[in-house]
Amino acid sequence: MISTTQTFLNEVLSGLHQNPKTLSSKYFYDEEGSKIFQEIMDMPSYYLPRAELNIIQTQSLAIAELFRDKPVDLIELGAGDGRKMVHFVKKLQAKTSELTYWPLDISESILKVNKQLFEQEIPGILVKPLPGDFFQTLPEIKDRTHTRVVLFAGSNIGNFRKEKAIEFLKFVGEHLQMGDYFLLGVDLKKHPRIIRGAYDDPGGITKRFNLNLLKRINRELDGNFELKSFDHYATYHPITGASESFLISLEKQTVTIHGEQISFEKDEVIQTEISQKYDLPMLENLAVESGYQMDTIVTDSEKQFAWVLMKVTQN
Repeated sequence: MISTTQTFLNEVLSGLHQNPKTLSSKYFYDEEGSKIFQEIMDMPSYYLPRAELNIIQTQSLAIAELFRDKPVDLIELGAGDGRKMVHFVKKLQAKTSELTYWPLDISESILKVNKQLFEQEIPGILVKPLPGDFFQTLPEIKDRTHTRVVLFAGSNIGNFRKEKAIEFLKFVGEHLQMGDYFLLGVDLKKHPRIIRGAYDDPGGITKRFNLNLLKRINRELDGNFELKSFDHYATYHPITGASESFLISLEKQTVTIHGEQISFEKDEVIQTEISQKYDLPMLENLAVESGYQMDTIVTDSEKQFAWVLMKVTQN
């Protein structure tokens, strides 16, 4: 079995040998990266968590009403500690005839926190955590007979380009039945300056977050990136809806990672993140191409973020 460190190394070297160079955003979240991301979440310009919280607080009852008197399995991908979803699950349990909550997350320890929280906040709820990569654990609920609602919140689908997003939605659909649902959190297109401000703040928090990925490579993969030789840049294209983050080499230089040399030209970029924004036609197209039918869309009060409920139409 290939170790986690070896996988990290292989993917870093593979990405840096591409043209243009890339690094996967999934490696942002070491301990320090997670702390910096919490700072980002608290930034006034980072509207996403507040907008989604507004949906949870104001639209949970309307969504729950759609499942009145049905037995439901709620399967949350990347559930974390569960704090964000307690209100929604409370409303859903009150309307359904029977509710089982399946939190899926890579971290077994965080799922223990999740289970304890839900059992404390929602007496009588049945919580069945599934630790591990949800690409491996999702098949474990394939043969359930209740109506299944897969929840993928937080605009995580935005980390996929269109082809990969369709591939992911199809993968989930393969583990669902006709009449099951996918509840998807998506960030909506809006004024470009609002989006730019969320990914390139004047205080430099997003820059520290991006550069921390190089620090992690130095620490874990025996790299020798000089952080002062790289800058952070974020852009947003209002037509395609793609927000992208880059690291820019400020000089011609050579970096060594685990004994392997990587050359950079001055002003050469490393793409580190994509965060796709959607409008209604794009969402409808995404649903159809993935084998779903659009059912219900709810937004926050400022129409910055949406929860999209899609029904499985293919099996």
